Amino acid sequence: MKIITINLPEKYLQAIQILNDMGVYPSRSEAIRIALNEFLAKELKMYNDLDDHSFKMLIRSKTNKKN
Repeated sequence: MKIITINLPEKYLQAIQILNDMGVYPSRSEAIRIALNEFLAKELKMYNDLDDHSFKMLIRSKTNKKN
Protein backbone atom coordinates (compact mmCIF):
# COMPACT_ATOMS: atom_id res chain seq x y z
CA MET A 1 0.00 0.00 0.00
CA LYS A 2 1.18 3.53 -0.73
CA ILE A 3 0.51 6.69 1.24
CA ILE A 4 -0.97 9.64 -0.66
CA THR A 5 -2.13 13.09 0.33
CA ILE A 6 -5.52 14.35 -0.78
CA ASN A 7 -7.43 17.57 -0.26
CA LEU A 8 -11.06 17.12 0.76
CA PRO A 9 -13.80 19.61 1.44
CA GLU A 10 -14.26 20.00 5.19
CA LYS A 11 -17.80 18.61 4.87
CA TYR A 12 -16.46 15.33 3.42
CA LEU A 13 -13.91 14.96 6.18
CA GLN A 14 -16.52 15.64 8.86
CA ALA A 15 -18.87 13.05 7.35
CA ILE A 16 -16.10 10.46 7.20
CA GLN A 17 -15.15 11.24 10.80
CA ILE A 18 -18.77 10.79 11.93
CA LEU A 19 -18.88 7.35 10.27
CA ASN A 20 -15.59 6.50 11.96
CA ASP A 21 -16.85 7.71 15.36
CA MET A 22 -20.01 5.62 14.93
CA GLY A 23 -17.87 2.55 14.31
CA VAL A 24 -19.10 2.09 10.75
CA TYR A 25 -15.47 2.09 9.55
CA PRO A 26 -12.40 1.38 11.65
CA SER A 27 -10.55 4.40 10.27
CA ARG A 28 -10.93 7.32 7.89
CA SER A 29 -8.42 5.67 5.57
CA GLU A 30 -10.51 2.49 5.41
CA ALA A 31 -13.66 4.50 4.67
CA ILE A 32 -11.89 6.26 1.81
CA ARG A 33 -10.44 2.97 0.47
CA ILE A 34 -13.91 1.38 0.45
CA ALA A 35 -15.47 4.41 -1.25
CA LEU A 36 -12.70 4.47 -3.86
CA ASN A 37 -13.06 0.74 -4.50
CA GLU A 38 -16.80 1.17 -5.09
CA PHE A 39 -16.15 4.14 -7.40
CA LEU A 40 -13.59 2.19 -9.43
CA ALA A 41 -15.87 -0.84 -9.65
CA LYS A 42 -18.59 1.38 -11.07
CA GLU A 43 -16.41 3.45 -13.41
CA LEU A 44 -14.21 0.59 -14.59
CA LYS A 45 -16.74 -2.20 -14.94
CA MET A 46 -14.01 -4.81 -15.36
CA TYR A 47 -11.86 -3.53 -12.44
CA ASN A 48 -12.87 -6.23 -9.94
CA ASP A 49 -12.38 -8.98 -12.52
CA LEU A 50 -8.77 -8.05 -13.27
CA ASP A 51 -5.85 -9.54 -11.42
CA ASP A 52 -2.94 -7.18 -10.65
CA HIS A 53 -0.93 -8.26 -13.70
CA SER A 54 -3.83 -7.75 -16.12
CA PHE A 55 -4.63 -4.36 -14.59
CA LYS A 56 -1.00 -3.22 -15.03
CA MET A 57 -1.11 -4.39 -18.66
CA LEU A 58 -4.29 -2.36 -19.22
CA ILE A 59 -2.65 0.74 -17.74
CA ARG A 60 0.43 0.31 -19.92
CA SER A 61 -1.79 -0.13 -22.96
CA LYS A 62 -3.69 3.11 -22.24
CA THR A 63 -0.44 5.01 -21.55
CA ASN A 64 1.15 3.82 -24.81
CA LYS A 65 -1.89 4.94 -26.84
CA LYS A 66 -1.57 8.49 -25.48
CA ASN A 67 2.11 8.78 -26.53
